Order: sequence, then structure tokens, then C-alpha cells
Amino acid sequence: MRTLGGRYQLVNRIGLGGMSEVWRGHDRVLDRPVAVKIMAPAVEGTLGQGGVDLVRTEARSAARLAHPNVAAVHDFGTSPSPERDVPYIVMELVDGQTLSAHLAAGMLDWQISVRICAEVAAALAAAHAQQVVHRDIKPANIMLTPAGAKVLDFGIAAAIGSPDPDPEGPVMGTPAYIAPERFDGLPATPAADMFALGTLLYHCLAGTLPWRARSHTEMVMAQRFEDPVPLPHIEGLPPEVLDLVSRCLSREPTERPPALVAALLLAEAVDARVYVPIADLGFEPEYPPAVSAWDERAAAEATTPSGGGHVDGAVRADGVGRHRKD
Repeated sequence: MRTLGGRYQLVNRIGLGGMSEVWRGHDRVLDRPVAVKIMAPAVEGTLGQGGVDLVRTEARSAARLAHPNVAAVHDFGTSPSPERDVPYIVMELVDGQTLSAHLAAGMLDWQISVRICAEVAAALAAAHAQQVVHRDIKPANIMLTPAGAKVLDFGIAAAIGSPDPDPEGPVMGTPAYIAPERFDGLPATPAADMFALGTLLYHCLAGTLPWRARSHTEMVMAQRFEDPVPLPHIEGLPPEVLDLVSRCLSREPTERPPALVAALLLAEAVDARVYVPIADLGFEPEYPPAVSAWDERAAAEATTPSGGGHVDGAVRADGVGRHRKD
């Protein structure tokens, strides 16, 4: 059984992508299950220092986000291989199924769809508050668990406004979920994530994508020059959710709502609870008054025996404590 860093045992492979694979692992130090993301064998030999830096950036982007709807990152390291060290990320092991697997099994109830996207929007609000754009929101990167939705894979995340490393190369992401302005060479912004969120919500509600196309090229052209196919009538779906889908899919980035607004609106529509960055709500938290000097002295006193006898505590209406010794 392969062990990374002298600590993480790889048990069995649970996911495979174009460049990486995810393994169920065991942390021998803390005796807990984990998920370990490593480079796929076909890619290992092509990695240089740039590949290690890319994986380290992914780990740092996700590790900055302490949020219930983001899979937590525990560790980053490199494992020796015949040619060069191979980077790996150790993450929270999320039990559940991807949203893409659920959608493949059939349509979702609109309330479930809205709740899932409210939680994804809350995760994006947390990422955007940390100046991180995910850039690859799609059903395959959303895990549904008993505790709610979890956003996975920050593999191509970037700092807000940062240019692509290769402006002449392909746009990073999944074509059906990439915002139109990205194909014009504009840097990734929170608005690009919101376009992906609108596509995700439309997909969950309708069971299809907002644009019909037979190839990636047709999809890109449709997103840039055509309006999305209107959503079918869904009994009970609040009009504000329909409006949100339309605004998120706008070709104009400035017309898309921020993730915080989307999270709160969607949560309100299904009476759900989401966790959003307090700083984004526009008010300062109230701080308690300064601790009195007496309280500071009392807190600093060493713990000593009471000197014998039973001590009962009582508090008068004026808040002053007194004790009775038997």
C-alpha cells in the first residue's frame, strides 16, 4: 500500500480526472480517513516545477476558506518518484455523490435545486471575500452530502483579476460554464463564477443547459450571441429565482448579482440557512466593553482549594455573587 509523506496511506481510488486522481486515504498520525489528490500516472512524467507550484496554489486557495460548503484542505506535500517529486493535496473526505451523478439519474425537485445552489453561492461568497475565483463551478465539482453541498476542486482557481498565464492558450474551465467575456481575454472575476452559478441553477431546474449546441464551438458562440432558452414552467418556483437565473446568465458581467446576494435570495426562497461572510453585509460587529481591572485580577488568580467545607453559590438580583460556607 503506497504511503505519501510517511503518513498518508492510499487505500483505493475514488475519482479520476484529466490530470489528477483522488484516493481514499488514511492519515496514520491522526487515525482518520482523508481524500488525497495526486497527479495521474500519465501526467507525472510531464510535471516540472510549474506543476508543483500549480498544485500548491490550489491547496492554498482552498485552505484559505473555512466554510461548511467548501471541502477542507488539511495538508500539501510532495512524494518522491523516479524522475521528480510529485505534489499531492490532503483533503477532507466527503461522503456523498456528485451533483452530476444526481442529475444523470433524473430531474431534481426545484426546492432541492435552489437549496443546493444557495449553498454553492454561499461558498462562492466566501471565496470571493478571500479574493479567490473558482473558475470551474459545474455539477461534477459539487458533492451532495447529508450535511449539504460541498464545492470541490480549486485546481484552476485564481486571484480576482489575475490574467491567464498563457493568453494565447485555451480558456481554463468547462466550456458550457465559462462566462462569455472570458473568451475575449478578460481576466477572471467573481462575475464569471456567477455566470457558472446561473448555468448550474438552470441545469438543475430544467435538466438541460441554457443553450443548445452540438459542439464546444457552437456552445461558445451561442453563449456570446444568443439568449438562453427560456426555462420551462415550474409549478411553485418563485419569480425572484427566475429573475436571478436571468441576471446570472447576462452577457454583461456588471448585470450579474454578487454571490452574497444570490446566496441570501435563494436561501430565502426555500427557507434555508446559509453561511456568508459577515464583512460583506456592510455593518461592523459590536464588541463587548473592556474587561474591568477587577475581572482581570480574578481571571489571573491561581486555582486553590476552598479550605474545606461545602461552598454553595448564589447570585442576587443585582448580579453580585455571595457564597455560604457550611
